[in-house]
Amino acid sequence: MTTNREVFDQIAESWYGVRHWPLLKEELDALAVRWQGGNLLNIGCAHGPDFLPFSHGFELWGLDSSPAMLKQAVRYSTKFKFYVKLVAADAVSLPFPDNSFDWAISVAAYHHIRGREEREKAFKELRRVLKPKGEAFVTVWNRGQPRFWFRSKEQQVPWRLKEKTVYRYYYLFSYAELRKLLIKADWEIITMSPEKSYRFPIRSFSRNICVLLKKC
Repeated sequence: MTTNREVFDQIAESWYGVRHWPLLKEELDALAVRWQGGNLLNIGCAHGPDFLPFSHGFELWGLDSSPAMLKQAVRYSTKFKFYVKLVAADAVSLPFPDNSFDWAISVAAYHHIRGREEREKAFKELRRVLKPKGEAFVTVWNRGQPRFWFRSKEQQVPWRLKEKTVYRYYYLFSYAELRKLLIKADWEIITMSPEKSYRFPIRSFSRNICVLLKKC
């Protein structure tokens, strides 16, 4: 079975070209204003576009399991003239001491983790490395979005390269399941909502679930 790390190693260069700007810029801009500086960890940072709103006034750390993605992050940070410390590691076992970071973000990363126990462990690890009163912004794909109706929680989502198609593993969360998991991992949930660009009144159909968390 091909791992997501191996898949993202293969698609890293094409990912750099297609995903060149923050996917949730409005949310991240608001967080940069809310947090006002400090040291920030980006889990599943890929090539680094989500660093842009934090490129002034923050000490930036990026973690990703794909070494090829981190090479693209060096390329990206050089292009946009910001400095980031990059680490190749897994979200399930973060290579940092307790209480290391003021803030954390993770955009579209935790839904790539296989296994309920592994996902729970990853959220506990995130909490461990944050300082008391620290906050984390996490987004995952929502199972309720229409394209996944009547389909399994576990999906293989294609990415087309010139010579072949590769598949990324996704675990699709519901709002209720994610809330239960975060509470079990001892997080305080400040907000849980769709992406700001979502315009329909029923949140259950949003593409993303966006959560702002606090370590008490």
